[in-house]
Amino acid sequence: MSLQNTRILFVKRPHGLFEPSETFKIVKEPVPSQNDLSNGQLLVKNFYLSLDPAMRGMMNDVRSYTPPLAINELMRGNTVGGNVFITSQEIILSKNSNFKVGDKVTGSFGWQEYAVSDGKDVIKIVPPPKASLRDYLGLFGITGLTAYFGLLYGELGKRKTNETVVVSGAAGATGSVVGQIAKLKGARVIGIAGTPDKCAWLVDELGFDVALNYRDPDFAEQLTKATPNYIDVYFDNVGGDILNLCLKRIAKFARIVLCGAISQYNEKAYKGPSNYVSLIAQSGKMEGFIVYNYKDRYQEAVFELSEWLQQGKIKTRDYVVEGLENAPQALLRLFKGENTGKMLIKIANENVKSQL
Repeated sequence: MSLQNTRILFVKRPHGLFEPSETFKIVKEPVPSQNDLSNGQLLVKNFYLSLDPAMRGMMNDVRSYTPPLAINELMRGNTVGGNVFITSQEIILSKNSNFKVGDKVTGSFGWQEYAVSDGKDVIKIVPPPKASLRDYLGLFGITGLTAYFGLLYGELGKRKTNETVVVSGAAGATGSVVGQIAKLKGARVIGIAGTPDKCAWLVDELGFDVALNYRDPDFAEQLTKATPNYIDVYFDNVGGDILNLCLKRIAKFARIVLCGAISQYNEKAYKGPSNYVSLIAQSGKMEGFIVYNYKDRYQEAVFELSEWLQQGKIKTRDYVVEGLENAPQALLRLFKGENTGKMLIKIANENVKSQL
């Protein structure tokens, strides 16, 4: 019997909170052999899959920065893998000189164990000291790059010393990096998270000045007390009520980075900010941010992030769920805020040689 490739398809468009068993379908297909591949193709074994809030947006049939998922399409997702297999080494090396058997790579290979690729947008990776393959889905992946460019670049990234930076979703993959970069740049950083343990991690391990639990009954009062000089930069990952509260606390010429709205993605109707008039009164700016606008500058960000990692100035944490078949339920857990740091699915052991 041939080796089977587990794949997870998107089969039903949800309205509001998605039900994993209805939204996704697990299928198995034979893993392609070398004879099945065309010249120039690669067969990649995936080790880790990134789970991200943006995946919920792909399920909606609306205009966005990426096309919506089609029914029965392989669920999209970034992975890191290796053990690259090729049809003809001579021909492939002439067309894809960066790839050989055993290379470790990252790319958008989707929710599956094995992926066939023509090599386009596939990136070979060699982790620097103190880094791992997983970091290419976290710190060096879309979440870390989002933190880097969202905070430091563009009109919203113009900072002064001693500013107050508030980050929501601060214990997540993006928010935790945003706060650490802000500290590196001399800001006073306040993180907003959902449990006492997450708040303790932000302050005790990551160096945030203050961490607030938005589930506390007196959260609004705590936010007011923690921002006596108001908020100069608010990096928003959650939207909804927290965005609305922070709008009331913005300083003169404040900047608000709209990076995500995880509290809204599973709602049937999005809740907009009623306190937007604060932007008028304080001459503030609120702007949507998409990391893909900086795609041609990813490598310079990875270089600086890796330097900070090696110097011990940035710390990371992974929340790893074992087994590709558990990805649908794990994605729902992401929206419930169960993770601290980057949520990943471990598809296969990177140290075990493929059976192919």
